[in-house]
Amino acid sequence: MKHHAADLPLEVLQQFRVIYGTMRQYFRTIEQCCGLPGSQMWILQEVERTPSIGVTELAQRLGIHQSTCSQLVEKLVGQHYLEKQKNPADLRRVGLVLGPQGRSAMQRLPGPAEGVLPGALSSMPEVALKTLNINLAELIFHLRGRDDEFAQVPLAEMVRDAE
Repeated sequence: MKHHAADLPLEVLQQFRVIYGTMRQYFRTIEQCCGLPGSQMWILQEVERTPSIGVTELAQRLGIHQSTCSQLVEKLVGQHYLEKQKNPADLRRVGLVLGPQGRSAMQRLPGPAEGVLPGALSSMPEVALKTLNINLAELIFHLRGRDDEFAQVPLAEMVRDAE
């Protein structure tokens, strides 16, 4: 199929729509199944994978600011999705474990809490991923009014805010 140069930007835009729409639909499904947004379910998922994890490591795994992570954790502790546990070896260190609500929500999780995009990116061949990385960096360079702080915001929060 022969492309006209004028059609190419529109085709690429439509590809972004497919990615964004798929993510939005997936995160909506998570929220309907679990009663929590995807970003909060991702926290529960990481705590389930690594019981007694601290907020600092949790923030690193999610690629978000520690203060944002702390706020989300406090909210989840307040609603009994998470519980804080003192580390017996170091009483200053507090680790997180799933609370009763958290265990229940995790049983209803329909797939990966971080969404379908990280898995899709991980399953790509390295050469394709490197090429995509270079090309997205070029696109971002040309993006007027860009805000690099968005790199620290979970996708689940972005697609949720759009509603």
